[in-house]
Amino acid sequence: MEPFDSLILWLSDFLGSHLYEGIFLAALLETIIPPIPTLAVFPTAGFIASQQGISILGIIPMIILGATGATIGTSSIYFIALKLGRLALLRYLKYFKISEKKLERVEIWFEKYGDKAVFLGRIIPVMREMISVPAGLLKMKIPKFILYTFAGSCIWSAITIFAGYYFGEAIGLATENIP
Repeated sequence: MEPFDSLILWLSDFLGSHLYEGIFLAALLETIIPPIPTLAVFPTAGFIASQQGISILGIIPMIILGATGATIGTSSIYFIALKLGRLALLRYLKYFKISEKKLERVEIWFEKYGDKAVFLGRIIPVMREMISVPAGLLKMKIPKFILYTFAGSCIWSAITIFAGYYFGEAIGLATENIP
């Protein structure tokens, strides 16, 4: 089994018994060690929450923890980009199969949309992991970066967790009606 597959399996098992901590950990790891797929983990967490009978109000802390983990993790990438600069960062990114061409595309997108790119980038898959790099390289103001990152991450967390939650509820309703 690949190390990445082992990590995903471990995260899934961890979610079963530590739902809230698992959401935070998955979001934190996704931004530091791409590509941990919160697109898979968050809906799974929502599904588990529905199966465990957690109310919709119980989902709100999951959303906040997911956004907080993502904000902390992506802030570390922002600070690395801010302090190390482009050349050092490219050496780091090659280990995650992120080419200079991909980085250039994200930088162009960032320059086109300005600071709003961070907010939008936290909602769009693939951009989620990359948007902190140009923000750091182009020296976006730290408070604005954190605010936009947290807000965009809240939306991402809410959409993906609620999708899993409602899917789980639909399955629960469907199985109740089976004779």
